[in-house]
Amino acid sequence: QVQLVESGGGLVQAGDSLRLSCAASGLTFSSYTMGWFRQAPGKEREFVVAIRWSGSTTYYADSMKGRFTIARDNAKSTVYLQMNSLKFEDTAVYYCAAAQPYSGSAYSTLAYRYWGQGTQVTVSS
Repeated sequence: QVQLVESGGGLVQAGDSLRLSCAASGLTFSSYTMGWFRQAPGKEREFVVAIRWSGSTTYYADSMKGRFTIARDNAKSTVYLQMNSLKFEDTAVYYCAAAQPYSGSAYSTLAYRYWGQGTQVTVSS
C-alpha cells in the first residue's frame, strides 16, 4: 500500500523555523513529483511548493519564495519542507502529496494521486 507520512509539525513563535518531513513507501519515489499543500480551517487547500522527480526543477507559490524551501532525498524516499521566518498566517495543516509524471499542473491538487494525513503547524503571534 502507498503511504505518505508527514512529521515535524508543532507550535512555534512567529519568526521561528520548522522543518517538515514526508516519508513515502509503497511507490517508486524517484518517479514522482512531490508537492506540499496546506489548508487552514474554513479555507481551500493551497499550493505551497513542489519538486520534480529529477529534483532539478522546483515550483513555489509567490508568497512563499524566500522563506520556504523544498528538497528531496530519493535514497531515503523523503521530501522536506524548510520553513523560515514563520508568520501567524502560516498556521495550517500541511500535507505532502505525490504526482505521477505528466498528470497535470504541479500547482494543482488535481495532479496528485497520493496524499498524506497532514501535520499541524501552529504559529503564535
